[in-house]
Amino acid sequence: MVLDIRLGDVVRLRKVHPCGSFQWQVVRLGADIGIRCLQCKRRVLLERSVFQKRLKAFVARGDEAAADPTPSVPEGR
Repeated sequence: MVLDIRLGDVVRLRKVHPCGSFQWQVVRLGADIGIRCLQCKRRVLLERSVFQKRLKAFVARGDEAAADPTPSVPEGR
């Protein structure tokens, strides 16, 4: 099953980060998911399958337009 992940999502992971925070913000989408700790600002790159296993809950959802990976092409070209 494909999980709907958006740029800007704030997620809670199962394990605590060494700084003490559970909350991360999604900053990159692709085969790997880039997340940034909201407390210490550390960036981590996780494989999509690893991210889905560690995900516990969505705290806040990002912009829905950011979830669409298809680039917009101007009409008339």
